[in-house]
Amino acid sequence: MAEDVSSTHKRGGDEAQHAGRKAGNPIGSLDFLRPRYPHNIHPALVPGISVDEQRRHYGLDRVVFAVAGTLTVAFVVWGVLSPSSVSEVASAAFSWTTANLGWLFNAVATVVLAVLLWLALSRYGKIPLGKDGETPEFSTFSWVAMLFAAGLGIGVLFWGPAEPLAYFVNPPPRTVEAESVEAMHQALAQTYYHWGFHAWAMYALVGGAVAYVGYRRGRALLMSSIFRHLFGKRQTEGFAGKLVDIFAIIATLFGTAAALGIAALQIGQGVTVVSGVSELTNTVLVGIIGVLTICFVLSAVSGVARGIRYLSNINIILTLGIVGVMFILGPTLFLLNILPSAIMEYVGSLFDLMARSASWGEETREFQSTWTVYYWAWWISWSPFVGIFIARISRGRTIRQFILGVIFIPSALLFVAYGTMGATAIWMYREGRPGFSDSMAPPEVLFTLVDNLPFAEWLPLVIMVVLAIFFITSADSASVVMGILTTRGSQDPPKVVVIFWGLVMSGIAVVMLLIGSTSALAGLQSLVIVTAVPFAVVMILIIFAWFRELRSDPYILRAQYAQIAVSNAVREGVHKYGDDFGLQVVETDPGRGAGAETDSECQEYTEWYQRTNAEGEPVGFDYETGEWADGWDPVTGQIRIVPAQATEDAETGEDERSTTEGVRRHDDSPQPATSVPPGGAPVNDGGAVKGTRR
Repeated sequence: MAEDVSSTHKRGGDEAQHAGRKAGNPIGSLDFLRPRYPHNIHPALVPGISVDEQRRHYGLDRVVFAVAGTLTVAFVVWGVLSPSSVSEVASAAFSWTTANLGWLFNAVATVVLAVLLWLALSRYGKIPLGKDGETPEFSTFSWVAMLFAAGLGIGVLFWGPAEPLAYFVNPPPRTVEAESVEAMHQALAQTYYHWGFHAWAMYALVGGAVAYVGYRRGRALLMSSIFRHLFGKRQTEGFAGKLVDIFAIIATLFGTAAALGIAALQIGQGVTVVSGVSELTNTVLVGIIGVLTICFVLSAVSGVARGIRYLSNINIILTLGIVGVMFILGPTLFLLNILPSAIMEYVGSLFDLMARSASWGEETREFQSTWTVYYWAWWISWSPFVGIFIARISRGRTIRQFILGVIFIPSALLFVAYGTMGATAIWMYREGRPGFSDSMAPPEVLFTLVDNLPFAEWLPLVIMVVLAIFFITSADSASVVMGILTTRGSQDPPKVVVIFWGLVMSGIAVVMLLIGSTSALAGLQSLVIVTAVPFAVVMILIIFAWFRELRSDPYILRAQYAQIAVSNAVREGVHKYGDDFGLQVVETDPGRGAGAETDSECQEYTEWYQRTNAEGEPVGFDYETGEWADGWDPVTGQIRIVPAQATEDAETGEDERSTTEGVRRHDDSPQPATSVPPGGAPVNDGGAVKGTRR
């Protein structure tokens, strides 16, 4: 008997030392009685960590702010002093980028959509974007409203009627005959392609990754936080991480500024309709941007920005109301027929649309440069802003709910909105309604359409109000996100920083307008493509970084253990007892349990949930009670007076309390586990589910 105990003791010690060597900690492994997991909790049982539970110092990141701010302010000054040279440089950079890197944007759009759909349907889709058991913070309606307002906003009313009409009059090369029935359906399908699944997949990738590392892993809501496992902690907090955040800020600034410029053009066109002014000058457009910027600044200073949820709800109701008015007062029967057909045309031609590239000839390359590549670049530019924004409103949803919701729900709303406005514009053009021609500028199409609707004299005013709200909410949201990126992830960045980025955005939009006419604005939007190139590469890296994080998630660990344990138990039960067996959790010899194939002590599994103080020093923490060993109170942010023993625990980073029965025992005596945590996982690496006779 003594010999058996001694043998078991020795075997356990050998196993502990072997596990320590695998974990890269040979000295600590010599004492196998020491807890091998942070805070004495197995990585499969960690419920997750939210960013607001962590202790960290927020403040202005001088490097990120100085580099991004200097570059963008210098651009604004350059544009004001010499707009012609800006136009020349933008044109040259655009031509080179589309000729040499157009394939990159097409590849990113396709790969991101395919990967996310697979991710949503895989076992990773059940992982929550938050702690175990958390529920969504916002209702589905409010969530969709904020998604819609942030992700599309201004573009719905600007391009909704104009883009399908443009494709109807001038179809993509090598497709259909202009102004034919086929061209009508193809025009809507092409529009859906640019604004549908691919666009929202890019938002979902960035938003899902940021939400995961922020609300599941407890890191700051920064783009750089996604790359902790890929770059390493030192590089993520150093040069590589700062470079990613700078790229995100620059891409967001130009992408959002282009949208603000579009809003100014559309509102300006509304001013001409309402006031009867025949010509809209750049001075008036700059004035419109100035007035809306003042509204944004007042919103940021007064704290009204907290009501962005309600503004978003109002806007989606008004936008859908405008679309509904067009549906009822427009060619209703025609719309009822074409909307389902257009959606099916989009779905049926999706692979054909994705297959087009510069290899189809110079005409196709020019079309893609003007439309498809530009849109992919625009969505990539918007993805840091929209991604971080939707990450903040998506806490508590599973990855599957998040991805499928972000990709398909706004797309469905968009199909109806764009189909209604675009098909109505095409119908009026075919019918020869007043004001429609084959050379209309995009801002003119919406108000010309409204002018041809009966009983809709009041609608232009409502449209301008909606556009103004879109401008303010977009500027507000984007400025807050850039404030987060420049203050090390603070979810409440200083107002002065938020206002600074809002003014820079407006300045870039003004530079675009100072170039000249509407076509000049569209030409300068080519800068969106140029500035999006670095972030297109970042998007691919995000895929690898996020997958690496998900592989070591507690839910995945539990699922792996459950699969192995149940599979082994069923085989053993059938072999020994036939049909008459049940399952029971018991302890096994080291290396023979459900976690035999998993090195649960390696840093990939354990490093992330070690709690630290604001200086990054390890502090004891009880995951069962939520208490910090040094007495820190997360509500007050103060450290309470604690016993001396707790202070010693805080210094060593260990917590002597046993927080869960799932922690592996480190003494010599066998201690069979008596419970299974949520998810059906074995409670420790050495545990197994064995078959027993009923």
